[in-house]
Amino acid sequence: MPGSEQESAPSGIDTSKPSVARVYDYMLGGKDNYEVDRHVAQAALRIAPDAPEAAQANREFLRRTVRYLAADAGIRQFLDIGSGLPTQGNVHEVAQSVTPGAHVVYVDHDPIVLAHGRALLAVDETTTIVDADAREPEKILDDPRTRALIDFAEPVGLLLFGLLHHLKDEEDPAGIAARLIRPLPSGSHVVISHFHNPMGAHPEVSEQAFTAEKLFNEHLGTGRWRTREEILAYFDGLELVEPGLVPLPEWRPETGDHQAAPGITYHTFVGGVARKP
Repeated sequence: MPGSEQESAPSGIDTSKPSVARVYDYMLGGKDNYEVDRHVAQAALRIAPDAPEAAQANREFLRRTVRYLAADAGIRQFLDIGSGLPTQGNVHEVAQSVTPGAHVVYVDHDPIVLAHGRALLAVDETTTIVDADAREPEKILDDPRTRALIDFAEPVGLLLFGLLHHLKDEEDPAGIAARLIRPLPSGSHVVISHFHNPMGAHPEVSEQAFTAEKLFNEHLGTGRWRTREEILAYFDGLELVEPGLVPLPEWRPETGDHQAAPGITYHTFVGGVARKP
């Protein structure tokens, strides 16, 4: 994209191709993005002008659910896969504000996320960042850095925020989720947020979802707006916590949260929390 050559980037960062993490950073008002990322984000905004509200809703969902896991579910260790670029209210900050000393393992394989994460997320012996791909669950679970902080004999909070919708159908996202969940002990909790196509429940929104999916796959090579039934399948064998799988702003909203209007993205980004019995 014009202008991208003038933008400096850390060694190893390719600014000629858009990055999911950097597009999301732009939507959140961050500065760790480049012209090529802004081009994709601005195209998305033409389809869904309220997309930044969806990005904000996902961060608020993260804070509420992590706080719930730490305060109410007794979770003391968290595995955040596809963690993305650091921003305000990261998992370790939220969890440790409730439970000092909570352990957090961040996982990503985007070079810019790793560069920033090593500087900002791996702050002390309670947190680390692992360079790994979600499509290889066993490598994540068996990584020495994961094993150093996560005791799989005790309940774990598995966090999959905005991750599974970037896995193609042929990559078997439901199977990947199952492989991550299988080793977790009873009492563990799983949190998922995911792009959603409401189909006949909201036909106009559904049409927008299909358009957004086409845009994402053309520019980012990834992005699936799945049906409610497809997303619920990730929670097979688990007990959904009330209020279940809902638009992100509807999951136990708190005073001070941004009150997103029910626009296009309101119904196309959903989340839920479930307990492993």
